[in-house]
Amino acid sequence: MDDVKLIGTFDVTELVFLAFVLFFIALVFYLRREDRREGYPLEDEATGRVDTPGGPLHSATPKTFLMPHGRGSVTTPTKGREPVDVKGERTFRSPGAPYHPTGNPMEAGLGPGAYAERADHPDLNAEGNPRIVPIGAADHISVHAREADPRGMDVIGADGASAGTVSDLWVDNAEHVIRYLEVDTGKKKVLAPMAMSKVKGKQRQVVIDAINADQFAGAPKPRKKSEITLYEEERIVAYFGAGYLYANAERQEPVL
Repeated sequence: MDDVKLIGTFDVTELVFLAFVLFFIALVFYLRREDRREGYPLEDEATGRVDTPGGPLHSATPKTFLMPHGRGSVTTPTKGREPVDVKGERTFRSPGAPYHPTGNPMEAGLGPGAYAERADHPDLNAEGNPRIVPIGAADHISVHAREADPRGMDVIGADGASAGTVSDLWVDNAEHVIRYLEVDTGKKKVLAPMAMSKVKGKQRQVVIDAINADQFAGAPKPRKKSEITLYEEERIVAYFGAGYLYANAERQEPVL
């Protein structure tokens, strides 16, 4: 049986097809506008000239998000926020040229050490309490009896030297995992990402090959003894991440 004709030869099947096409086109425009909330308009790498001026079809209108636990609101795109202070310079003046760190490469904010300006307040769990805390502050979390407890173990850096000992564990009380190892270097206590650590229970060692032993003391540390903010987490992970490239000269050379 033929489809029901609406007007002339225009039937229901054609109507549904055209509706789908129009919906799909509108969806593409909506998604492209939404994903341009941050980082736009683009600028030319060499001159700084605005490359994409924008317009109603280019970027979405500002949107305000109400944050939980009394933290006010956030409007995107964010305005007035200072960009990350990248401590580096181009190796040559050309679009796409790599940056060479100036000063301490571990804190330059380049390559594997890049970081974002995250909010400078702690991540919270569903109850509104700090999510990442020392294990002593989370009485419902403990190291399994069959697993090696890293506390008291010697911390070995990328150069095979001792950086200190593990003095405490910082856990995620929402997901019940260890996020950071607190390392006592003798000069100060710093946090090292658990994801970059390898615990060797039989040898009573924790190997963190991201950085050398003498570089642990230079790692960023939280301002408070039992609290860490999202921004502080970002800087700590960036510091250890930078070590995979900048910890020693050999890592900066080509593999082949």
